[in-house]
Amino acid sequence: MSTPLILTTLAGASTFIGAILGILTKKPSARLLGFSLGFAAGIMLLISLMEMLPAALNTPSFSPILCYLMFIIGLVGYFTIDRLLPHCHPQDLPCEDGDFECMKRIQSSTDKNKLKRTAILLTLGISLHNFPEGIATFVTASTNIELGFGIAIAVAIHNIPEGLAVAAPIYIATGSKWQALFWASVSGFSEIIGGALTYFILGDFVSPALMASIMAAVAGIMVALSVDELIPLAKEVDPKRNPSIGILSGMTVMGFSLILLQYF
Repeated sequence: MSTPLILTTLAGASTFIGAILGILTKKPSARLLGFSLGFAAGIMLLISLMEMLPAALNTPSFSPILCYLMFIIGLVGYFTIDRLLPHCHPQDLPCEDGDFECMKRIQSSTDKNKLKRTAILLTLGISLHNFPEGIATFVTASTNIELGFGIAIAVAIHNIPEGLAVAAPIYIATGSKWQALFWASVSGFSEIIGGALTYFILGDFVSPALMASIMAAVAGIMVALSVDELIPLAKEVDPKRNPSIGILSGMTVMGFSLILLQYF
């Protein structure tokens, strides 16, 4: 159980990378960000549909109907949370890269308190978004450490722009790097809490049927995250390029890595 917790912690901690970019007012290039988001989506889709869902379906004494029902619950649960909670992306930030005049105008205006409140609400929203990702990383790594490593990489890539989206508006509104890092750490820490709670609740008393149910639901969450969040966002941040390049690259790299792991 310790290795899945470590992977979950590392995936959540990647939020700090985005937070550091946020306080330095340096956003990743649109091309790199778009490709990375597509790459993460490709990893999640391949693992969810080619590994986790088939493994759940092939679990002895586990009904395929229940498996698909749990998958749908994961899908619907994600979309429900996504629609109810505030969300934001790096390209929505009020200032462009290195635009210190923009930052000064916001810091001296009456809008800075409103911006800070919005950023804190955004932090809470992203925290609840990240919570099931922590569960997904932990459950996958508990079932198959190689798959868990792949999911941790995909989640870490996804967390970098989220850390940026949290830290930058806080820093612009307050001028405090420490506050920006603190609120970004809150959003990343929720992922670690998700994995830790799964560990303490499930512990060593996990039946194959229970694990299959969780895997099916988590597969639904990750498919919804990829289709509803990562792929559209990849296209939005880099409209000149097709996000399928990153998606297919992620699937290819993950597929080859799974094949290679069979021989080592």
